[in-house]
Amino acid sequence: MEIRGPVLLPAQREEIELETLDGLTLVGELAVPVESDPVATLVTLHPLPTAGGFMDSHILRKAAARLPAVADLAVLRFNTRGTTSPRGTSEGAFDGGRAEAFDLAAAMDFVRERGLPEPWLVGWSFGTELALKYGRDHDVRGAILLSPPLHRATDAEIAAWAGDPRRLIALIPEFDDYLRPDAAAARFASVPDAVLVPVDGGKHLWVGETQTRRVLTEIVAAVNPDALPLPAEWDGPVEA
Repeated sequence: MEIRGPVLLPAQREEIELETLDGLTLVGELAVPVESDPVATLVTLHPLPTAGGFMDSHILRKAAARLPAVADLAVLRFNTRGTTSPRGTSEGAFDGGRAEAFDLAAAMDFVRERGLPEPWLVGWSFGTELALKYGRDHDVRGAILLSPPLHRATDAEIAAWAGDPRRLIALIPEFDDYLRPDAAAARFASVPDAVLVPVDGGKHLWVGETQTRRVLTEIVAAVNPDALPLPAEWDGPVEA
């Protein structure tokens, strides 16, 4: 069977709750490999909730659907404050990327409490702003930024990553709505070690299986390159 679209490969999936320092309960899901321990953990940060972003935004949903089985990764998804998905609604209200610092901290507390290995932040659009602004405060191996708009992260917050031993990788779509490769090179110039990956034909929302596979491949290349190349076919069972 071809791995594409909404196909759900085997994983142990657990509905979880995160508790923030300011007293909110956030809803989410943890997916881990069925037959082995994960080799690394993706802590995912979804796009802008006021524009329809949530923990099920398609790249994050497909990462959780596929990568535990094909790349031995744990994938943590959650709704930031005030965000609703089929999993439920996280308490609180959207705060424009300010109080969401507590949401990321709650996710990292969960990772630590569960002993999940080698955590990486994977932010998409608005989620990249949270990774850039607050990721350095946490014990992560690096941050992977999918179509960063750089609307909320300041130049100083970006520059703060310079010299940081943790990796900063940004996938920049050729036809992004907000930040295209030439502009990204200028905005990230203060971080000489940042890896900018221009994606030919890419768009902000990464629509289509070709773009989905490119994004998931780049994530795995950073986090568990031994799992490459990712398979395009699956011969085992799938979940309903």
